Amino acid sequence: MRSPPETRSVRRGLSGSEPHGIVPSVTAPRRRATYADLLEVPEHLVAEIIDGELVTSPRPASPHALAASAIGSALFDRFNGPPGNADRPGGWWILFEPELHLGEDVLVPDHAGWRRERMPSLPDVVGFALAPDWVCEVISPSTARIDRGRKLRVYAREQVAHLWLVDPLARTIEVYRLEGGHWVVAGTYEGAGMLRLEPFAAAELDVSRWWREP
Repeated sequence: MRSPPETRSVRRGLSGSEPHGIVPSVTAPRRRATYADLLEVPEHLVAEIIDGELVTSPRPASPHALAASAIGSALFDRFNGPPGNADRPGGWWILFEPELHLGEDVLVPDHAGWRRERMPSLPDVVGFALAPDWVCEVISPSTARIDRGRKLRVYAREQVAHLWLVDPLARTIEVYRLEGGHWVVAGTYEGAGMLRLEPFAAAELDVSRWWREP
């Protein structure tokens, strides 16, 4: 007895004489960004590599630029240099927008600082492989999600001991320290005034100069 046409069709397909059906497409793995990719980014953008992804951010607006400039000025004047006196405690290298090469990640915080006992002399390099002891991120609406998420995880992994998140629009300062591999809030501050902020509590800082005038 001849098989019904439907059965013959199925049998021919299983024999290999006809296609077996639709093969699911395979997505190629995403290529991890390289330092060469970073160098191709236009200079008007800040470029970083986080978790293998090239991340670019626009240059900051004036509130961000003012806060970053004021923070750098206050800390550089008092802390950048050999150990000193009560007015200028020293003991740090303080740098503006250093390029940090932390494993496969390349980050550019607004400021970073190294204690001089860990880095006695400043190397002549483009990127620093030695993780800093302190970083400061001046956050903006376009960068807040990455600053608070992916970058904080990298800093914790690399055992950065202290972190500041400064929001010039909200006029807030969040101070964190690393304990047991996790960030712990050491203090939160709002508005103007004279403050002692770890790890630079040896000197008072006038944070009213960090914000735009009303």
